[in-house]
Amino acid sequence: MGMFVISKRENGDYKFEFTSRKGTIIFTSISCKNKYDCERIIDAVREDLTLFKFTKNTTVGRKFFFRISRGGLVLATSRRYSTEFSLQKGITEIHKQAPLAETLDFSENSFAFPDADAVFI
Repeated sequence: MGMFVISKRENGDYKFEFTSRKGTIIFTSISCKNKYDCERIIDAVREDLTLFKFTKNTTVGRKFFFRISRGGLVLATSRRYSTEFSLQKGITEIHKQAPLAETLDFSENSFAFPDADAVFI
C-alpha cells in the first residue's frame, strides 16, 4: 500500500511525499508553512482525486514528470521518469493507492529510529 510521509524541510517548512508500496517516492508536495496544510491536502487527495489535475511534462534531458494541481495551484511534483510508460504507471499507482494510504509523520523528530550504537540495559 502507498503511504504519505510528512516531514520538515531544512528551512522549517513542512512537506509530504507519496511513496509507492515498494517505498519509491512518486511525488513531493510544495512547501507548507503549517503541518495542518499538508494534512488538508492529503485528506483532499484521499477523498477525491478527480478534483486534481495531472499535467505531464518533459525536461530538457527527455525525462518525464507530472505536476498535480488544483484550482491552478501546483501542489506537488513527481519524481523524474525515464519513459512515458513509467510515468503513467506512477499516476496509476496514485489513483489505486492514495485513497487507502496511511500517513506517517516524521516532522517532529528527524530521527525515526534510535541510534544503532545506543546501549540498552
